[in-house]
Amino acid sequence: MKSKELDALFLEALKDIYYAERKILRALPKMARAAQSDQLKAAFLKHKDETEGHKDRLDQVFELLGRRPQGKTCPAIDGILEEGEEVMDTFKGTQALDAGLVAAAQAVEHYEMARYGTLTAWAKVLGMDEAAEVLTQTLEEEKRTDETLTQLAESEINQMAIAAE
Repeated sequence: MKSKELDALFLEALKDIYYAERKILRALPKMARAAQSDQLKAAFLKHKDETEGHKDRLDQVFELLGRRPQGKTCPAIDGILEEGEEVMDTFKGTQALDAGLVAAAQAVEHYEMARYGTLTAWAKVLGMDEAAEVLTQTLEEEKRTDETLTQLAESEINQMAIAAE
């Protein structure tokens, strides 16, 4: 693949994750309101603040490319977020709700980690060292959020879901 083609692919993936981050920013407050665990609510709100920073970093990467920040519809994130909405509707008021919310949030995190990992690798290959550095910061935050969600699930949320049965 020629560098020019990889440049275009990089830009398309950048637009995709930009759209995704903006959608996630709108979903996180809903998830926080739905969560029953105070720790899970706090984790969602903390991640909302981090996600605002992720969007700002993406703005910075677009600027490095001399481009105006813009998103393109991402059916993958739309579907993942739709599944999260379904969990909120179906399990509202049950002890299983928080376990479902963690699962939905981790699906989002894994999607983001895949995107940021790919973008970081491509930025490095393309010689976009500053962009790679910025994207790596976000990738590391996404990994930490995933670890936090796993810890919450394993330490309390999954046990609460099973105890209610």
